[in-house]
Amino acid sequence: MAVGIFDSGLGGLTVLEAVQTRLPDVKFLYFGDSAHAPYGVRDADDVYDLTRKAVEKLWDRGCDLVILACNTASAAALRRMQESGLPDGKRVLGVFVPLIEALTERQWGDNSPPREVDMKHVALFATPATVASRAFQRELAFRAIGVDVEAQACGGIVDAIEEGDLILAEALVRSHVDALRRKMPDPQAAILGCTHYPLMQQAFQAALGPDVKVLSQAELVAESLADYLVRHPNMMGSGKAGFLTTGDATRVSDRAMQILRRQVTFEAA
Repeated sequence: MAVGIFDSGLGGLTVLEAVQTRLPDVKFLYFGDSAHAPYGVRDADDVYDLTRKAVEKLWDRGCDLVILACNTASAAALRRMQESGLPDGKRVLGVFVPLIEALTERQWGDNSPPREVDMKHVALFATPATVASRAFQRELAFRAIGVDVEAQACGGIVDAIEEGDLILAEALVRSHVDALRRKMPDPQAAILGCTHYPLMQQAFQAALGPDVKVLSQAELVAESLADYLVRHPNMMGSGKAGFLTTGDATRVSDRAMQILRRQVTFEAA
């Protein structure tokens, strides 16, 4: 039995590592669409079509529950997929919900009026597509008032990570943080709104300074998934664990091994 984890490339491995640590008895089938990465520079229709195809492949392999471990896919495709209707017994969850819950200190199903929260000035670092969607701001506005969110589209970071060029990725992080600070000099918190970005969390923290709380999604998603599976144990599915990619399986396996620091073998999707 396996839960599906989907990402446009290798960034979702940060989520996979967190959920495997939190849920060691649960099996996961990871799907990385590396042939079409990065999603962050694609338009919403393209992201939706690619995400839908990938999720359907995971459903076909027995994953009743699929986690979109990709902020761009969560922003551009999740609501549209849910509104268009899902097959009976299938579910798709994104990575926004746990982060919104953490920021607002309220459960997703809490439909009480928006209220003030402690964090008033929040920096959002995300892909151009996620920033353009304004999905994070929209969901936050339903639940909190008085929060100033300044979004910074971080072009190039995902490409550099996928290529293994961490020196370039660090330079881009510093550049994007500088650009954000010109718009919001003193953020209280910073959201790493792409699952690739936790791989550069130290660089973000160093560029932002010790007084800024950097929020990464992986651990929050892991806790949220653990709670969900307690409430929905029937969503474990019937698929087998493993790693799938639309890219070059050997190359992707090598990059994944560098990220996870353990042997990982991807198969062609």
